[in-house]
Amino acid sequence: MSAITTFEEFNLNRQLLNAVSDLGFQQPTEIQQKSIPIILGGQELIGIAQTGTGKTAAYLLPVLMKIKYAQGTEPRAVILAPTKELTIQLAEHAKLLSKYTDIRIQAIYGGIGPKTQIENIQQGVDILISTPGRFTEIYQKGELPVKQVKILVLDEADRMMDMGFMPQLRKIFEVLPRKRQNLLFSATFPEKVEKLSAEFLEFPIKVEVTPQATAAKQVEQELYHVPNIKTKINFIEYLLKNKEDFNRVMIFTRSKENADNVFNFIERKHLGPVRVIHSNKGQNSRINAVNEFKEGKLRVLVSTDVTARGIDVVKVSHVINFDVPILYEDYVHRIGRTGRAFQDGKALTFVNRAEEYHIEKIEKLIREKIPEKSIPEEVVIEKTSFEEKQAIAKDIDDRKRRDDPTFKGAFHEKKASNKKVEKKADKKKEYSKADAKRNAFNSKNKAKADKRSGRKAADDKKYKGKTR
Repeated sequence: MSAITTFEEFNLNRQLLNAVSDLGFQQPTEIQQKSIPIILGGQELIGIAQTGTGKTAAYLLPVLMKIKYAQGTEPRAVILAPTKELTIQLAEHAKLLSKYTDIRIQAIYGGIGPKTQIENIQQGVDILISTPGRFTEIYQKGELPVKQVKILVLDEADRMMDMGFMPQLRKIFEVLPRKRQNLLFSATFPEKVEKLSAEFLEFPIKVEVTPQATAAKQVEQELYHVPNIKTKINFIEYLLKNKEDFNRVMIFTRSKENADNVFNFIERKHLGPVRVIHSNKGQNSRINAVNEFKEGKLRVLVSTDVTARGIDVVKVSHVINFDVPILYEDYVHRIGRTGRAFQDGKALTFVNRAEEYHIEKIEKLIREKIPEKSIPEEVVIEKTSFEEKQAIAKDIDDRKRRDDPTFKGAFHEKKASNKKVEKKADKKKEYSKADAKRNAFNSKNKAKADKRSGRKAADDKKYKGKTR
């Protein structure tokens, strides 16, 4: 079978083809070429494709084609996604592809009250895009009719498993009509996703366009050994001074604290405009920040992994991994924010001694060595604080112990050694105290003896005088 080279070759209606043309899509990607005919044929599908390969359109186009037009008030297709950001993103994408149809698309998600979302559902919806939590919440209120659902799509299934959505998904599968077409899309296919697919898919066709967890070819990767947080901050400053090359940058951190620190530094140094998003930020704040970044109003967006899969922005020039992710698949998703839609991109990763352990695991997962580069001479290398040294040593020990329960650890050996030294010192102190007591006692006794001998000598002298 020859490869499909244009969207015209799919069995899509003119309304969808016009929308595709408006979006500037010229040639279908590999996942689109393989998935669209299968979905249009009514078969169940597992699609394994990394981020940035066009997998969203790979299922949205055939789903829109099968829905065709607005009908009734109840949803006929449900798309489940793990995060609010991704849900909003998918709804926007679906609306762009369905702009020449009357298909009604509604996104529902947590973080805001359900009242308005329930009202929108009551007005009529054809395709419902939802997080598992909000779907369950509104269904349990009796405000979400599901009898007409003919298609169910799970997007970012690996992320859903990481976030512990399995119990909620099982409840959703139970309430949906049994006769439906099921589609599962995921960037990776670990054991948990395989188990999930076995539970709700019947005889699916598996389409895998790239080996699992492969970094996008158009993303140039670089690895820098950076000893501590202060030096990482200095490196960020050095890079962001190059405004021409680093024009649209995403910086990923592992913790909210680091995200806030990086944001505050960039803002203080006037290297933005910059915004930060993480789970402590309000829903509106997060949505506004993402929209501003998309529209080019922001130069830098700092984020924890909450948005690693929720942003589809073309022409992100650089992704900077300020911290190495400990969910190794997230490395692929982070760097996939750049190099999208056939554009080139660059991903820089900063790694300290503790994070070298995680890099080894990531390289094993993506089956390639990340090229190492030297820190530019202009970057000031700061001295690692005692507290950070301790944290790094403890992190290394904890990770090694998980791999080998018999491992004692340098950190703990040092601790034991320190305890020995402390014990010796304490003993010395005890001996010193005992010696001091003994000496004091001896001195006291000597003084008493001297006093007695002095008195005796005086008495003897006195006695001798009398006898004469």
